Parts: sequence; C-alpha cells; structure tokens
Amino acid sequence: MNKTIIREGKINLGKWFIIDATDKNLGRLASETAKTLVGKYDPLYAPNVNPKNIIVIINADKIRVTGNKKFDKFYYRHSGQVGGLTIETFNELQSRLPGRILEKAVKGILPKGPLGRELFNNLKVYAGSSHPHEAQNPVALVM
Repeated sequence: MNKTIIREGKINLGKWFIIDATDKNLGRLASETAKTLVGKYDPLYAPNVNPKNIIVIINADKIRVTGNKKFDKFYYRHSGQVGGLTIETFNELQSRLPGRILEKAVKGILPKGPLGRELFNNLKVYAGSSHPHEAQNPVALVM
C-alpha cells in the first residue's frame, strides 16, 4: 500500500512574507529565506512543487557580515569580452547595488534548474524600507 502524498502545484496559493534585513547576518538570512521560498516549513512539502511563497526583503543595505569580509569577500562578473573580468569587494557592491548581494546569496542556495529559477522570481529585495507590495499584506517573518 502506497502512502506517499503526491501534491499538485494548484493546491497552494502561496503566502506573502516580509523580512527586515537590518543587522542580520548575510548567510543566516539567505539560508532561512531559501528554506521559506522552497516551502520546507510547509507540512505538505514536496521537492518538485513550487509553493508560490513570495518573500519581500527590505533594508538590504543594512545587512552585515562578520569578520573582515567587507573587504575580503569578492564578487566576480564577466562581460564576455577578452579581459572583461570585473572584481568587486562586498563593500563596493553594497554601495553600488545593495540588493544584489542578498540575491546572489539566496540564488546560490536554491536548487539548480527550472524550479530554482522559478523560485528565485518569488524573491523581491529592496534597499530601503519602502516597497510596492503593501497591498498584498505580507506577513512579517521573524528570524
């Protein structure tokens, strides 16, 4: 007798969550965000289903890292041209695009493939405290 519950994607409508990143550690926040996006806290969790949880992260410019990572952690990107490698430190990238740091951290934790790309679209990161998703009444997620 098979007792496996097979869940279809149409059952869950998803929830909106909001996280304040002020003075939160980068890795811990990214890990908890990825778990919530994947739906690990849902009793009907299935690894092949998008739970459609949408997470809004505010104050991404106030995230912190421990140790000397502000100057020792590097972010690489390449333009595709010869000699087109650009290297930025955490501090430089945070001053230029504060939300990109958290996006890269969460994207690295999410599963690779079509489902991971779909889950990543459910992450909204904003540098300030204002965001355009007030109408969805996001639930505050405490970490």
